[in-house]
Amino acid sequence: MKKIRDIIRLKETTDMSERQIARALNVARTVVARYLSDFYKSGLSYDQIEKMADSDLLDILEKRKVKKNAQYEELSKQFSYFVKELKRKGVTLNLLWKEYKKKYPDGYGSSQFCYHFQMWRNASEVTMHMDHKAGDKMFVDYAGEKLTIIDRETGKGQPVEVFVAILGCSQLTYVEASMSQQSEDWIRSNERALWYCKGVVQAIVPDNLRSAVSRSNRYEPGINLAYDDFAEYYQTVIVPARVREARDKALVENAVGLVYQRIYAPLRNTSFYSLEELNKAIWDLLEEHNTTPFQRMDTSRRSLFEEVEKGALKPLPTERYPSKTIKVLTVQINYHVELREDRHYYSVPYYLRKRGQKTRVKVIYDDRIVAIYYDNIRVAQHKRDRRPNEYSTIPEHRPPEHRYIAEWSSERFLRWAGAIGADVALVIGKVLESRKYPEQAFKVCMGILSLGKRYDPARLNKACRRAHSFGIYSYKRIENMLKHGLEEGTQSEFEWVKPQIPMHENIRGSEYYNN
Repeated sequence: MKKIRDIIRLKETTDMSERQIARALNVARTVVARYLSDFYKSGLSYDQIEKMADSDLLDILEKRKVKKNAQYEELSKQFSYFVKELKRKGVTLNLLWKEYKKKYPDGYGSSQFCYHFQMWRNASEVTMHMDHKAGDKMFVDYAGEKLTIIDRETGKGQPVEVFVAILGCSQLTYVEASMSQQSEDWIRSNERALWYCKGVVQAIVPDNLRSAVSRSNRYEPGINLAYDDFAEYYQTVIVPARVREARDKALVENAVGLVYQRIYAPLRNTSFYSLEELNKAIWDLLEEHNTTPFQRMDTSRRSLFEEVEKGALKPLPTERYPSKTIKVLTVQINYHVELREDRHYYSVPYYLRKRGQKTRVKVIYDDRIVAIYYDNIRVAQHKRDRRPNEYSTIPEHRPPEHRYIAEWSSERFLRWAGAIGADVALVIGKVLESRKYPEQAFKVCMGILSLGKRYDPARLNKACRRAHSFGIYSYKRIENMLKHGLEEGTQSEFEWVKPQIPMHENIRGSEYYNN
């Protein structure tokens, strides 16, 4: 009724055309023309209708062009039932007509049946929406006007946001105040709306605010990562309203208008000192709003929800959505990502680090778990570790060559050496002891043990025995011994180690320097 009054007001008090009025109020031009025509035919003035009750004005403007005979009266009693049934999946007006004809064989034919119903529905077109299926969508947005809570100490008022959600089918509405439009407050308001409805819809339709949409686009908008993860948890999807398409969000905007009338107005002279106190007052008035009958139907939002929509909703999860943080990070050259909050590094599969280009991954984490996604697929999950400058690495994430090195250990080298010979094991043990950290000696151990592939293991064992007698634990010395067959010799350390200088005319002797 507010829009009907606005149509008449704009025509009577401005120079706007019917088309401009239709665009301003987001209704069809034919609707504007019809109500203006009925208004002029009524003979009433603008001043008269300002003082008239909504119900009286609607009766005057409707003036249906049908004869109020018994046949029509019987049909019109079922219009509200038809509205409820059309919200069920698969139910069509043609199916309802067939059921009507079975019950009333002498009733209207299909075309007259549809005509009378459409006329009745069009009469309330600007106050009702009846084209949403049960359990299909929930429309969400913030009200443009804010409410206020007062600080007891300073006496200053703090504006708070008002979140509004409405189910498309039953128009069951949820309202709450929150401190901000930030992502966490936005997600929790959406969540409380779902729990208020005791079920999950197929899709949530938000406006293009920053907490919902990261990139506006008419055809492929970018969904905020945290909001998208919330939707995935509840097994629903986010379908943002199209930019500059008022019809996509008309339902929630109409709901906001009703919230102004039925919640804001009654609370206008009341002071609130906490968010909890304000929400309690909101929810009391909200229940009254949801149980108030529709203007054109003998049922309320709550009743329609219980009868038609509640059973079509998907079940809620056993627990509420856990608080999470989502970031997009770059894979470093060592196939790890840094969570700067903790200064800790977590591994991803090595193939994600591509030469010459950056790889970005989505990291979702809470107090316990760090999950990493690439191309919308989870590629890693770690237990959260808050130790700074440390690495959490899953062995399978390493490239094969790194994985092999990571498996090195002192015990493994000693077992390998023992399989070749006791003296080899003795030398390997000395090599490991000679370094402050065993890892520093691993490459020397690998070199010595690899000699067993090039030379007979028995010779390697003798070479190690001889090297140990000299107290030498060097890969190059043992290799040199095997290369020259010195593992069996009787030379002293200096004899076989000392290199033989070849004679050449360009080599100066000691006599040159003593002269």
